[in-house]
Amino acid sequence: MSAIWKQYQEENQERFLNEMMDLLRIPSISAKSENKEDMQKCAEAVKAALLTSGCDKAEVMETGGHPVVYGEKIIDPSKPTVLVYGHYDVQPVEPLELWHTPPFEPTIKDGKVFARGSADDKGQFYMHVKALETMVKTNTMATNIKFIIEGEEEVGSPNLGSFVAQHKDLLKADVILISDSSLLSMENPSLDTGVRGLSYIEVELTAAGRDLHSGTYGGAVANPIVILSKMIAGCHDENNHITIPGFYDDVMEVSAEERALINKAPFDEQEYKDEIGIKELYGEKGFSTYERTGIRPTLELNGIWGGYTGEGAKTVLPAKATAKISARLVPNQSSEKITKLLLDHFRKIAPSCVTVNAFEHHGGEPYGTPIDSKGYQAASKALETTFGKTPIPVKGGGSIPICSVLEKELGIKIIFMGFGLDNDGLHSPNEKYNLENYYKGIETIPYFHKYFGE
Repeated sequence: MSAIWKQYQEENQERFLNEMMDLLRIPSISAKSENKEDMQKCAEAVKAALLTSGCDKAEVMETGGHPVVYGEKIIDPSKPTVLVYGHYDVQPVEPLELWHTPPFEPTIKDGKVFARGSADDKGQFYMHVKALETMVKTNTMATNIKFIIEGEEEVGSPNLGSFVAQHKDLLKADVILISDSSLLSMENPSLDTGVRGLSYIEVELTAAGRDLHSGTYGGAVANPIVILSKMIAGCHDENNHITIPGFYDDVMEVSAEERALINKAPFDEQEYKDEIGIKELYGEKGFSTYERTGIRPTLELNGIWGGYTGEGAKTVLPAKATAKISARLVPNQSSEKITKLLLDHFRKIAPSCVTVNAFEHHGGEPYGTPIDSKGYQAASKALETTFGKTPIPVKGGGSIPICSVLEKELGIKIIFMGFGLDNDGLHSPNEKYNLENYYKGIETIPYFHKYFGE
């Protein structure tokens, strides 16, 4: 079976790449209303790809926002069914001037394809489409396969929960398979055993009714940028421990044994620093880098602005200052509870000289999958087959907000089988996806279906 799969994939390798690049050319930015037509165009392109790759049925299905694409290939109702989840929407591209090549003109350089969405998540979900084609064309399918490819993951999946609840029968399956995460490296394959949750808020402070002359009014009127900066700076102590009362109340303490397992994963500190261009590591005292990004919650400032930011100088005392703030959450923490905690905190600590407008953008719950489950074991065996070594279980630092909803509504476990790398530049300028990883995913995924089917 492996020989026939490999032959088919090698014969069609160039086409597999060209098809993925066509998808990358569509600027499917879910956060921007100006890209609504592009979202519809991309959904139709995904539907067409599912049909030409072997699905018996595929359709673009409406939601309260951007559409969901559903597809299926049912070979035998008595066989296990795998539900593949992915998303066709992408992050905004700003700051555009930092891109080396246009974000929606995919460019291949040094064995990598540079484009927005290449690793997150078009390149990764498209591996499953081509894995399906491989199995269909070689008549080697071992499971039924369903696809749910959404268009709102990058804005918190606000409509997918209700969609799944309304279509439980359509989405009925035995396991959910997601490729929207990373490997430790190609030399050290890994499988995520969970992802962190997310709470995302915005805080706006207003002092005066308009921007003021900083000479005439400076020293007599509050500067909201200064006040907001102080409020944010006070959220961490000298050990980078979050100071907001109650933030850690529900955090599950990880055993010494599990911490030891996490830190068995290979880690080259100098290579890590060099790759992202930092002088030294920085984080919560008492925890390693893998622990900080996997089992510990965080509070980050994602953006802050106010006053004059154009070219040259303008002596202005701004009327407003705004910040976007996010928290990554770990098991037992609730996004609803943490969001309320954050909003209440910033409203409470703001001095009376400013007016506070604090509100939520979106959130999602943390999620974990057991390594003794049938799905995890099938994924582990699949990676071992193609990489030649057993993958290391790791905790993912990112968030996939819909995970807990999918399990709650469908009653099945999720397996994370990502083929990206941490240096792919997700959400950043010059996002890329290694061609080696793309092809390795297409090679590996059929083995998951084979072993899960057994």
